[in-house]
Amino acid sequence: MSAFAPPSAPTPGSRPSAVQPSTLEILKTQFAHDLQAYLALCEEALAVATRENAALASPAAYQPAEFRQRRQDLVPRLDRSLKVLRDWRQRWQQLGVAHPGGPEARSVFQAVPGLLMQTLLLDRDNQQALLQRGLLPAEHLPTPAAQQRHCVSDLYRRHARPQA
Repeated sequence: MSAFAPPSAPTPGSRPSAVQPSTLEILKTQFAHDLQAYLALCEEALAVATRENAALASPAAYQPAEFRQRRQDLVPRLDRSLKVLRDWRQRWQQLGVAHPGGPEARSVFQAVPGLLMQTLLLDRDNQQALLQRGLLPAEHLPTPAAQQRHCVSDLYRRHARPQA
């Protein structure tokens, strides 16, 4: 992930009257890089959930430590990536740029919710499989409402920003 602000770029909190086109292009390139890094982390989370699902479906002995470690390594990286994207959002708002990434960013923003939904559904299936194997205490399961397939989409709908 990038530090995202070249020395010539305006600092956070300042409101520039105009941004140099070359600076704006550098910022857009760095933003695209950070956005792709976030997408790669989402794909990695899905891959971990998919591999765990396959391991739980196989008759071989399940090794929970391997998957726990992968998740523990992934969570802080996802947190850092999300912070970087939040910083970018603030930067674009300060600069008054409405659509900084163009069609490439739009495609990433459209792909991420699908990846997250797949990951959440696989994780729910994995929890059920762990429970059936006796490897997960019942109190670690989400509430019954959260286990319904439409629950996550309802959450997205409730917390979505109104379209202007």
